[in-house]
Amino acid sequence: MGAAEAPLLAIARHGSEWTFVGSGRWLATQGRALEGAVDNAVTEARGAENRGPVRVDLSGVERLDTVGAVLLDQLVRGLKDEGFAPEVEGLDPRFQPLLEEVERGGHAVPPARKYVNPIVGGLEVVGRAAAETGHDALQFLGFVGQVVIALLRVVVRPASFRWTSMVFHLERVGLRAVPIIALITFLIGCIIAQQGIFHFRRFGATTYVVDMVGILTLRELGVLIVSIMVAGRSGSAFTAELGSMRMREEVDALRVMGFDPIEVLVLPRLVALIIAVPMLAFLGSMFALFGGGLVAWVYGAISPAIFTNRLREAISLTTFEVGMIKAPFMAAIIGIIACMEGMRVGGSAESLGAHTTASVVKAIFLVIVVDGLFAMFFAAINM
Repeated sequence: MGAAEAPLLAIARHGSEWTFVGSGRWLATQGRALEGAVDNAVTEARGAENRGPVRVDLSGVERLDTVGAVLLDQLVRGLKDEGFAPEVEGLDPRFQPLLEEVERGGHAVPPARKYVNPIVGGLEVVGRAAAETGHDALQFLGFVGQVVIALLRVVVRPASFRWTSMVFHLERVGLRAVPIIALITFLIGCIIAQQGIFHFRRFGATTYVVDMVGILTLRELGVLIVSIMVAGRSGSAFTAELGSMRMREEVDALRVMGFDPIEVLVLPRLVALIIAVPMLAFLGSMFALFGGGLVAWVYGAISPAIFTNRLREAISLTTFEVGMIKAPFMAAIIGIIACMEGMRVGGSAESLGAHTTASVVKAIFLVIVVDGLFAMFFAAINM
C-alpha cells in the first residue's frame, strides 16, 4: 500500500512551539475540508497555555486559489485574535500576490450602527433638507443672474442673438405641443362643466356652471394646466438635451471656443418658452371653454347661445388678463429651472436621470407656488 496522503493542515507541537503545516491543494474543491481544518486549528490553539510566535509552514502547498487564500487569511487572523504571532513561511512566490490581495480586502466586521434618537434623527433630516433647499435657492438666483447678464449683452448687440435656434425651439415648444394641449384642456373643461352641472342641479342653479367654467378656466386652470404640461414635456427635454451636452463635454467646448453657453444654449430656449406659453395658455383656455360649453349643451341642456350670453356677463377683460399675465412668469420659471438642472448634470446616466426628474418636480412645484402668490396679489389689488 502507498503512503497515506498528508492532511491539508497539520499541527506540530514541540513544547511551547507551535507549527501549522499546510500541504496539498488549497482549492475551492477542498473548501469544506479546509474550513474544518482551519476551525480545528484555531480551536486547538485557543486551549494553549503559552502565547507566542507560531510558524505557518506552507512549503507543501502545491496549488492555491481565492478560497484557499481566504481560509489561510482566516487562519492567520484567528491565531492573532488568540494572542499568537503567526509567521507564514515557505509559500510559493506565485501565490503571494493573491494572498496580499485577500489581505487588502480585509474581513473585519463592520462597526455596529450607533443608536440615534428618532426625534434627533428627524430633526437632522429636516435640517439637511432645509440646507439643501437653501443651496438650491442660491444656485437658482445665481443662474438667474447669469441669464440676466446674457440678456443684457444681447440687448446691446442684437445681432449676437441666435434667432434660428429660438425659432427652432419655438416650433418644438409651441407648435408641436398644440395637439396635446388642446386635448388635455378640452377634457379638463368637459370635466369641470360636468361636475358643476351635477352639483348645481340640486339647487336649480345649473346656469351658474358657465360662470364657474369661465372664471376658473381663464384665471387659473388654463394657464396652470398648460404650464404643468410644458414643464413635463419641454422642461424635461431641455434638461436632457443640456445634460447630454454636458456629458459629451460640448458645453466645455463652447467655452474653449470663446462662447458663453448661457447665451448660446439657454437664452434661445428661454425666449421660445416665454413666447410660446402665453399662446398655448390662450389656446388651452379656448379649448377648455369649448369643452365646457359642449358638455353644458349635451349634459345640462344649456344651449350655445345661452352659454355664450352668460359667459359674456360672467367674465370681463380683467379675468382674461389675470391668466395671461401669469403665463410669461411661469414660462421663465420653467425655462430657468430646466436649463439650470441640465447644466448641473455630471458625467453619468444616473446623474442625467436624477436632474431630469428634479427639473420637472421643481418646475411644477414653483409654478403652483407662483400661481398661489399671484392669486393673493390680484385679490389684494381687487383684480
